[in-house]
Amino acid sequence: MKRYRLLAFSGVGVVAVLAGLLFFGNLNDNLVYYLTPQEAIERRADFPDDRRFQLGGLVEPDSVTRTPEGLRFVVAADTRPGGPSVAVEHHGAPAQLFQAGIGVVLEGSWRGSGFVSDTMKVKHDENYQPPDAEGESP
Repeated sequence: MKRYRLLAFSGVGVVAVLAGLLFFGNLNDNLVYYLTPQEAIERRADFPDDRRFQLGGLVEPDSVTRTPEGLRFVVAADTRPGGPSVAVEHHGAPAQLFQAGIGVVLEGSWRGSGFVSDTMKVKHDENYQPPDAEGESP
């Protein structure tokens, strides 16, 4: 009877270890991080042209220009002038809440000295306010 219990506990232990590896073993491979403009510039050699990664930062004020393909703007780690920044060319429709000064996470790749993206996520707060109906004033 002791032998049966020992085998049962060993079997349960092996199953628990295998389940842990299955659920948590490759967790880091599935997480997607973004690089700040400074990190992207410093690690430029790690991401040759056309190797995709995510870039996150704040859209610099007065840098947004519409193009036939989408937008051009500059992303920086913060809004203070003189810090590291990356010129971005975004192809496609911008996110609805996109504007200068807002936080964005872009997915794309280096092309030459600039970053070309095709996916954009914007940061916003949790306070939702519906747009005013036409003709109504507060």
